[in-house]
Amino acid sequence: QVQVAESGGGSVQAGESLRLSCVASGVPSGQTYQNAVMGWIRQAPGKEREVVAAIYTGGGNTYYADSVKGRFTISRDNPKNAAFLQMDDLKPEDTATYYCATDWGLKLIPWHKLERYTYWGQGTQVTVST
Repeated sequence: QVQVAESGGGSVQAGESLRLSCVASGVPSGQTYQNAVMGWIRQAPGKEREVVAAIYTGGGNTYYADSVKGRFTISRDNPKNAAFLQMDDLKPEDTATYYCATDWGLKLIPWHKLERYTYWGQGTQVTVST
């Protein structure tokens, strides 16, 4: 079974930074960590889930939501099946539960769509106060 686990959330003041970590294990049969999309999705109370960043492990291609461009940076460590989200200049609007999610294989689904991701972590809470 594929397992995804994220960590690194916490409570910070506006303008501060956090770094989230994600590790995926239990790679599906026939797949490797070099052929996966790993994404960070957040959900704030009363709001829909939003893909804020994603990365293709095979080449490092990235996606960012407009709301986080210039502030968040996604990266990966393929040998560890890991992905990271460096969040700088955090704003109260960034307060949410952040999920790491992933899928393997080539699929014709854009990275910003939730249905692109099959395996999800339990989430880590990020709270940004003024």
